[in-house]
Order: sequence, then structure tokens, then C-alpha cells
Amino acid sequence: MLIVMKPSATAREVDAVVNVIQAVGFRAHPMPGATRTAIGITGNEGPVDGRRFEDLPGVAEVIRVTKPYKLITLDLRPEKTIVKIGDATIGGSELAIIAGPCAIENRDQAFAVAEAVHKSGARFFRGGVWKPRTSPYTFQGLGDKGWEIMAEIRDTFGLKIVTEALDKSSVDLVEHYGDVIQIGARNMQNFSLLRRAGRSKLPVLLKRGMAATLEEWLLAAEYIMAEGNYNVILCERGVRTFAQHTRNTLDLAAVPAIRRISHLPVIIDPSHGTGNAYMVTPLARAGVAVGADGLMVEVHNHPDLALSDGAQALTPAQYAQLIDQVSAIREISVANW
Repeated sequence: MLIVMKPSATAREVDAVVNVIQAVGFRAHPMPGATRTAIGITGNEGPVDGRRFEDLPGVAEVIRVTKPYKLITLDLRPEKTIVKIGDATIGGSELAIIAGPCAIENRDQAFAVAEAVHKSGARFFRGGVWKPRTSPYTFQGLGDKGWEIMAEIRDTFGLKIVTEALDKSSVDLVEHYGDVIQIGARNMQNFSLLRRAGRSKLPVLLKRGMAATLEEWLLAAEYIMAEGNYNVILCERGVRTFAQHTRNTLDLAAVPAIRRISHLPVIIDPSHGTGNAYMVTPLARAGVAVGADGLMVEVHNHPDLALSDGAQALTPAQYAQLIDQVSAIREISVANW
């Protein structure tokens, strides 16, 4: 259920509605907007009688929500969510660039890439401290040493750190060392992890599962938001299909489809979405053209020596060229929105 407040509703009236919702055993999710506040209701196991809310001061209307998701929709928040991470944003007018190596391998490698990312004007550095790999015999990440390197990069370059949490306990470490919690494709429906991330104060970057429908992906975001964390960024990273010319099939149609349904920012990962370095820049350009709020790009100073996903990593020179091209496309796209 969705309670829409009048544009003239006061903060006290909004709080009074929230208190009534909580008093009857439900959870209230107030979402202030540019012109009015909407309050989502969750925690109900069946239909809610909205009549008890209709006559409360400041209430404009009560809307029954029949869709499986409630908090991610434009019905609740017509304005686009802008996720703020310090002085950086994802979802606003600026194209967000999240770049870095697939995995932190050593200090020299991480710092060489971080310097290129910082020089490009990007605000976010990505790097895996742990790596959930298909094979148990491949590089699994540096662990604790990786955290030390990431913390040093943040202090040296001022970049915001985006890194993956593999389980509930690892969220604590990301909260200590990082700025954005990444939920990987393999964990998109790890519901206990989603709930733990939903109780965090850090933004959550939620990657689409390898075979997830749009609805399943959005409901995973709903799990996070239902716990009270409304700073969720969706990341399209390609889905598994019958195609053999790419590692995954990057679903660019997901970007406008989500923008039609949800207020959440959506970015694309053309690195995992293709698995081939020569495809990354063309697909990045296309993603920006269809309205993505940002890109997640893998960069390595020596891709041929990379311990993880070297085939899809760009060199710093290739990455700089990508930034020039997508920035030009973004400028044109924003002017025509």
C-alpha cells in the first residue's frame, strides 16, 4: 500500500502517519520527493484496509499496490533517486564511472590502475578483495592484505571504494574499509545477505544475476529497501544465453525498461557483459546512449598478466579513450532528455 501526502503536508503530519502505520504492526517507508512525500507500507501478509489512513491530516490519497514490488517503483517516488557517496553521486546529471581491476593482486598493480582512474576524473575505484570464482583452483583474492591496499588507495587518491561482500560477516569489513557494498551476480538472491546490506548505512550496488529476470532483480532490490536502505544502485552485467561470441549477453534493453518502472539508478558493466576487451568500449558507448547512469569498467595495467578476467580488462590507454568517447555521448544524451 502507498500513502501519498498532500504537497502542503507538514513534517509533523508525515510523522503522525508513520506512527499510525507502526502502531498497527507494519513498517513505514517515507520517501520525500520534490513536490510531496509518499509513504510505502511493508510487513503486511495480506491486504491492508486503507480506510484507516484516508482521514489522517495531510493525506491526499491511499493507493493499493498490486505489483510484487512496492518501494522501487515510480509510484512511490516519481523523482529519480540520486545516491550520494560523500561528494560523489550516482544517478544525477554526472555520468558515474566505477573503474579498477577485477581483483587486487598487489600494491603496485592496484596503485598503477588507481592513478589512471583518478586521472580520468572518475570518482569510484572498484577492486575485488575476495573473488567468488567458478573454479576453486583459480585466484580467490588477497583477503586482509587487499583491504589494506584499498584503504591506502582511498586515502591517497580520494576515490570512493566499491567492493564486493560475499556473506553477512564480510559486510562489516566493507563498512569499515569501503564506501559502496557490491552484491555480485552469484549472490543476487542470497536473501540473508540482502537483508544485512539493507541494514547498512552504505549504498548497495546490486548486480543482476546470471539468469535473473527483470522482476527477480527488482525484487532483490526490494529486499534491501524493505530493511530501510534506500540507496540502491542496479547494475546490468549481462545474462547467460546461447550466444558463444561473448562471455555473457549484455542486456541494454534493461536500462530503459528499468527507467520506466523504477526510480533507482541503473549502470552497466560492459566488461562482464562481454568478456572481451575489444567489445567493452562499443558496449559502454551504447549503454550511455540508452540512458545508463554510469559504467563499471575493468582496468588493468598488464591485462595479459592479470590473475582474474584479464581478457576483458582495458589497459589504462584504452580506458582513457573510452572515457573521452562516453563523455561526449553523455553530453549529447543529456541535452536531448
